[in-house]
Amino acid sequence: MKHDILQRARTFMAATGLDAWVVCDFRGNNPVLAPILGSRPFTTRRLILVVPAEGPPTLYAHAIEKGQFADETELVRGYRTHEDLVQALGGQLRGMSRVALEYSPGGVLPAVSWVDAGTVDLLRALGLQLESSADLLQSALAMWDGVTLSAHHQAVAAVVEAKDAAFEAIGAAIATGAALTEYDVQCLIGERLEQGGFETDHPAIVGFNAHSADPHYAPVAGASSPIRPGDWVLIDLWARRPGQEHVFADITWVGVAAPKVQPEQRRLFDIVRRARDLIVDRLMEAWRLEEPIQGWELDRLARDLIIEAGYGDRFLHRLGHSLSPGPAVHGLGANLDDVENHDTRLLLPGTGFTIEPGIYLEEFGVRLEINVYLDPTDGPTVTTPVQDDIVRLA
Repeated sequence: MKHDILQRARTFMAATGLDAWVVCDFRGNNPVLAPILGSRPFTTRRLILVVPAEGPPTLYAHAIEKGQFADETELVRGYRTHEDLVQALGGQLRGMSRVALEYSPGGVLPAVSWVDAGTVDLLRALGLQLESSADLLQSALAMWDGVTLSAHHQAVAAVVEAKDAAFEAIGAAIATGAALTEYDVQCLIGERLEQGGFETDHPAIVGFNAHSADPHYAPVAGASSPIRPGDWVLIDLWARRPGQEHVFADITWVGVAAPKVQPEQRRLFDIVRRARDLIVDRLMEAWRLEEPIQGWELDRLARDLIIEAGYGDRFLHRLGHSLSPGPAVHGLGANLDDVENHDTRLLLPGTGFTIEPGIYLEEFGVRLEINVYLDPTDGPTVTTPVQDDIVRLA
């Protein structure tokens, strides 16, 4: 097991008065378990890891799957029947009161809610007071270290280089009249990243004109738009160094295949840019004043600016998502969210996230995405280049 993760979890439990962290998994449905164990086990029965505030953890595994954990033999307890498991849990948790697990009261935070209602019933029947592990797992699993930060900077350089190559290819196609589609640009980005030794969990988003107004548009071969003079372009790309201790770099830039920007394009770009910069300024202010900030507060600040500008109903998603170690670009830490969910998790020193306000009209969309690391010593640090003007591609 990853002892650094366990230690961070115990530090959090000691500070908050929690007696234990109960991590429940069934057929890999809980992404919290794999990073704690150091690998993702292939099991078909229930796994439950109990991490007490004091003392060694215990992993309950079915008798026929116990052999998968030979490296942790002294911590594994086998069970054969459901009654065996309930009895063992009751014995270990007896005398405890407050226990954290991956659920969210009222389903407010589905990003940290993976325990089924029946297991919640089971644990409550043991006399336990259940609390969400939302902040606990963030403290244990979303932190960056020096290796993480260094690899993130490498990923930033890679996505910026791939973005620049994509814009250059679009500009060349406009200048020469060569055929080039959204899918072609997506493939170019993927090839550049792969050649550099980086990985993604999904191909990049490349959208021209109305396609840029779909935040999750995905071009496909044979059904994507060709670039034409005057087209609006949005590119969203991300990558990381392989390795579970690494985090993604994730950026979005926009450009226009014309020598002159249209007034409406300029207006939307400026609103989105101001919303982005407002959040960076607020982070800096909060650091200076030593004020804690929850994820929802920053979303609300940017959203109010966009609402005041008259485009509140065209800001279709949360302001940003966590960047944390692991295989997914959307991490396990706090999101900047007061629209999809009311994320009350604190933005903790040592964690990272995106800031990506957007406005999406029928004809085109604008999103500007940067990454921020909350350096425990230096405070909020923008790790990616900041786009302050529309890229002209012709």
